[in-house]
Amino acid sequence: MRKLVVAFVVLAGFAGLVGIGAVTVLLSGGGGRAGWSSCSSDLGPWGDGQERGERDAATLSDDSVRIAQRIIEIGQQRGLPPRAWQIAIQAGKTESNLANVNYGDRDSLGIFQMRPSMGWGSPQQVTDVDYAINKFYDVLLEVPGWEEMRPGTAAQKVERSAFPLRYHKWEAMAAHLVSTEGDVAGISGCEDLPSAGVLAEQALKYAHAQLGKPYVWGAAGPDTFDCSGLTQQAWKAAGVDIPKYSQTQYFQGGVHVPLNQAQPGDLVFWGSGRDPKGIHHVALYLGDEQVLHAPQPGESVEVEKLWDGGELLPMVVRPAADTPPKEAAAPAAGGQR
Repeated sequence: MRKLVVAFVVLAGFAGLVGIGAVTVLLSGGGGRAGWSSCSSDLGPWGDGQERGERDAATLSDDSVRIAQRIIEIGQQRGLPPRAWQIAIQAGKTESNLANVNYGDRDSLGIFQMRPSMGWGSPQQVTDVDYAINKFYDVLLEVPGWEEMRPGTAAQKVERSAFPLRYHKWEAMAAHLVSTEGDVAGISGCEDLPSAGVLAEQALKYAHAQLGKPYVWGAAGPDTFDCSGLTQQAWKAAGVDIPKYSQTQYFQGGVHVPLNQAQPGDLVFWGSGRDPKGIHHVALYLGDEQVLHAPQPGESVEVEKLWDGGELLPMVVRPAADTPPKEAAAPAAGGQR
């Protein structure tokens, strides 16, 4: 939720002027740390995803590194693009921590927690590293439009997990591992990102209908909301699933876009020191420096002027629906259990 600030009256006016000036700078494109790939969803805002990827990769065991390397080698042998390797690495890291385990939920086994009972192969096959990797690639290639999807979304199309958003967590790590052998730049440049369009209009229509409803921490409707509950339910009304909590929405809710390119429906965030790890509030951008949000206890869903206070992040998140023509005709893997 938005932080409560207690200040002397004599300082309040000055602070307000500073906040207005900072918002103007951020919306005009200044004030944020420049990044080589600010619209890259796989490497994160300001280029910090590259550092995060290196840190996450450094925690892998030697066996996990070998499995990741084998995923890349088999992908190369099959003539698959680096994006396919990245997707497989993200799936393996999520399902087993890139380990060839002989246990799992129900009869799930191996790197990708494939279930023999669901047609993925015998227990001996799904725990054979090369078989499991090739099987993953076989099913991935049956997913329509997988090349244009966010990598974690494509992994979910193969795994068909009950927790579809979790694959995004390892985007930066997988991109880092693949970068030594192939190019996996952002899924699109800023100019090619999906526009707000009809989906955003639907999300904002839902949000406007909630005006005046009270803030309750942890609530996600229908009668009360907290900040992330409102944004989640607004986009759900548009047919787009995003996670519940504000920090998770920032890292897993969609594609990062500079604040000065924000469109109505984008998610705007506040965090201590403008640090994504310190995010504590999220709102829906309306345009014209206006936001719609659930502020804090004792207040209600409202429209308010965009403010800064030294905490407004220079990046917003644009949720987007997956639009492949149909689901892949594939057996359920480790996720659907």
